[in-house]
Amino acid sequence: YLMKCAIGQDSHRFSKNSQKPLILAGVLIKNHKALDAKSDGDVIYHALTNAISGITSVNVLGKTADEMCKNGIIDSKFYVLEALKSLQHDILHVSFTVECKTPVISSYIDNMKENISNLLNIDKKDIGLTATSGEGLTSFGQGDGIMCFCLITVG
Repeated sequence: YLMKCAIGQDSHRFSKNSQKPLILAGVLIKNHKALDAKSDGDVIYHALTNAISGITSVNVLGKTADEMCKNGIIDSKFYVLEALKSLQHDILHVSFTVECKTPVISSYIDNMKENISNLLNIDKKDIGLTATSGEGLTSFGQGDGIMCFCLITVG
């Protein structure tokens, strides 16, 4: 029985003049400035995409996602779905850590985990999602944007 794990990371700064909404793990965060990105800037889904790419060695963010954006596909769940096409293992567990000063995401975590569960077809109990301000030691903890790490375990 072979198990593998991989780490994915993504970060975006907050946009100064975007009319787009802030989306995290497919959840709309109302009344908050968006992240600066060609896509919806969903750092949670981007970190997940990169973690899956760490298992498959097939990079999706970058050239493939850029092409998808040019074709009007800016919903980051489609980047996750694209990455999953190359995954030939069962997902056992995913864990996320989000670093930001704002927004406070604790009230959104259950909805985020629900979306991730549906996207990956795994039980919510196999998804960890935590957040920190990092004591304001980085630009993310100081309110300039959001960073997310994702660890995926497959078997």
